Amino acid sequence: MPFRIDTFTLLLLGAIVLASVLPATGTAGDVLATAGTIAVALLFFFHGAALSREQIIAGATHWRLHILITALTFVFFPLAVLPIHGLSDLAPSWMPRDLGLGFLYLGVLPSAVSSSIAYTAMAKGNVPAAICSAAASNVFGMMLTPFLLLLLVSTSGTGEFSVAEALKDIVLQLLLPFMVGHALRPWLGGFMGRNESMMARYDKCVIWLIVYSAFSHSVASGLWQNLPVKAIVLAILLCFGLLGLFMLMARILVRRFGFSLEDEAAVVFCGSKKSLASGLPMAKVLFSGHPGFGMIVLPIMCYNQIQVIVGAILAQKYKARIEAQAGGSKN
Repeated sequence: MPFRIDTFTLLLLGAIVLASVLPATGTAGDVLATAGTIAVALLFFFHGAALSREQIIAGATHWRLHILITALTFVFFPLAVLPIHGLSDLAPSWMPRDLGLGFLYLGVLPSAVSSSIAYTAMAKGNVPAAICSAAASNVFGMMLTPFLLLLLVSTSGTGEFSVAEALKDIVLQLLLPFMVGHALRPWLGGFMGRNESMMARYDKCVIWLIVYSAFSHSVASGLWQNLPVKAIVLAILLCFGLLGLFMLMARILVRRFGFSLEDEAAVVFCGSKKSLASGLPMAKVLFSGHPGFGMIVLPIMCYNQIQVIVGAILAQKYKARIEAQAGGSKN
């Protein structure tokens, strides 16, 4: 499969370049930050209206598979990033404190919904299981992510994080809009179903706005002066390492528990992916006004692009194996 950078990735890179050259500061920066807060609340309102009750409760019939994916996402991944954050104390020139906090944040994020399902489908894996697990991961992630982050922050001794403020903002800006949207689903569900492509474009617009606003704030606070090139290179290498580790761990555990090859594809994609679509809006709430915001979100942005490229290649390999297995069973 030829290497290709998608349009949205180029737009995100463009937002970083634009913020570096022409950052929104002063009144413009304040207006942009307020617009971002409103856009994030609307984003979770729309997600609440789009998700069916079955998707929220879902997946109980294949509980062993969902427990495995949940454990990879919310137990093993958070534990894996703790040593990375420890580099902030051992080698601060390679791992600045805010970048280390960003890896902690990456570790507690939910699975990516759209790409997990898309790659499982491309691989001809267990798509219903992927839908249930990825959707449940994001719903519960709104509650689990901040609590796990608070736990890791307290364990690692990282300061500058207000528990009370974080919980209040999560409830008001994320959970409340989500619940209101879901309560209005009987009236809005049909509209959301007919306009899925428009909602996907809105998601991307919100992410672009957050990236530009966040990097504008960070550039004005000295991001590029405080973030050496070697730290960026290390962050990229660590993202490759984490993705490879969790794809390998997923395969080993799936085979240990005797799941099918179709199930393996679902676990590999759902258990190794992290959601940029949920991660950036939640970061906007959790780290609002933080001068190191750009460094904090850098790991999830790097990890997302790497998982997209590697996932596309791996999905084709799974497809060939599953089709070969199906062909062999017919003979």
